[in-house]
This record gives sequence, C-alpha cells and structure tokens, in this order.
Amino acid sequence: MSLSKEDAARAYWKENLRLMITLLVIWFVVSFCAGILFVDALNQIQFFGFPLGFWFAQQGAIYGFLVLILIYVLKMNKLDRKYDLHEE
Repeated sequence: MSLSKEDAARAYWKENLRLMITLLVIWFVVSFCAGILFVDALNQIQFFGFPLGFWFAQQGAIYGFLVLILIYVLKMNKLDRKYDLHEE
C-alpha cells in the first residue's frame, strides 16, 4: 500500500514535530532544570573540580544543545531518506 503525496507529507511533518518536541523537552530539562531548578542539589557533586550545577549552567547546556543539533541533523537525514526527500 502506497501513501499519497499528501499523506506522506503529513506523516513526514508529524514525525518531524515529534522529534523537535522531544529534543526541545530534553534541552529544557538540561538547560533550565539542571542549570537553575536543581542547581543546589547538583552542586553537591563535583565535575572536573567544579560544582555540577554550576557546570550545567555555564557549559553543560551549551554542550547539550550542540549534541541535540547533531542528533536532529542525523535523525532528519534518516527521515528524509525514509520519505525520499533527501538530497544527493
């Protein structure tokens, strides 16, 4: 059974939105929750000589964001190939 072009576009967009929402939730947890809300609890743990909460607030959120960008690129390339929308 083959999907129509409109059904394929709708399915592609639905998967894209699900991926974006998932990555945004992870980004929120890493940057806001770990860097602000749970900073006191995380500061009890040392990471490379710095309190973990401080590290998340200063650098961890940035590294996390870069990793999420990489994950997004890889997943979207896979999704593009799945729906035959990739570029050669």
